[in-house]
Amino acid sequence: NASVVGLSRSRQGDIDAVREALKGAVDPCLHVFLATSPIHRQYKLKMEKHQVLEAAQSAIRYAKKYFSKIEFSLEDAGRTEADFRAEMVAMAIREGAYVINIPDTVGYLNPEEYGGIFRHLKETGPGIEKVQLSAHCHDDLGMATANTLAAILNGADQIEGTINGIGERAGNTAIEEIAMALET
Repeated sequence: NASVVGLSRSRQGDIDAVREALKGAVDPCLHVFLATSPIHRQYKLKMEKHQVLEAAQSAIRYAKKYFSKIEFSLEDAGRTEADFRAEMVAMAIREGAYVINIPDTVGYLNPEEYGGIFRHLKETGPGIEKVQLSAHCHDDLGMATANTLAAILNGADQIEGTINGIGERAGNTAIEEIAMALET
């Protein structure tokens, strides 16, 4: 009852590499991402908003040729303007993504802010009932567990994390902390 997921940038070559890697999987899923925040658009991608939207749309369309399950992540969604974040989510839904991931890529947000993103998308996102919303938090400010719980309380359907919170920089959400918080 598991899907094997491969992570890919929004590039055809990366999508093809995941397709090759997962060709024997019974239930494969492609997790494709693209940065959306102003700082990433300007300095990392050197792209305007419309170019980011078009690149993500093109990647999802290409991926749909090979994958029935696609998760789309808005890298650095927490620092992305609310209107552009909503536009990106709406596009991903229209193009057929079945999971939309809203990462706090740099561990920048507090629980009220992060939970508010999920609440806003659940209340206003066209077609949002067709997808699962996923939370992905980094622990740079020590709030990955609190932010993930806030996302769950505000409509997240899925969470992403690691065992013992191990991950880049200060780590990610510790899955065992979430499990125990929900159980308790």
